[in-house]
Amino acid sequence: MWTEENNKLYRKFEFKNFSEAFAFMTRVALAAEKMDHHPLWTNVYNKVEVWLSTHDAGDVVTDKDRQLAKKIDALVK
Repeated sequence: MWTEENNKLYRKFEFKNFSEAFAFMTRVALAAEKMDHHPLWTNVYNKVEVWLSTHDAGDVVTDKDRQLAKKIDALVK
């Protein structure tokens, strides 16, 4: 579940292994690129953490972030 804190949407994802985490990140990257909206994220082994905010709007959460969050949720296998 996404949480909103410090003017960002945040969610942590956990996968079976690094390959699954990396495949997820690849799918997210392609979706984000189509929206011209790119997340701040980290990956360590099977964990991926994502923070979303809109830089053009002053680094606050906008509908663009909520739309990307929904797309990201749909990409979780």
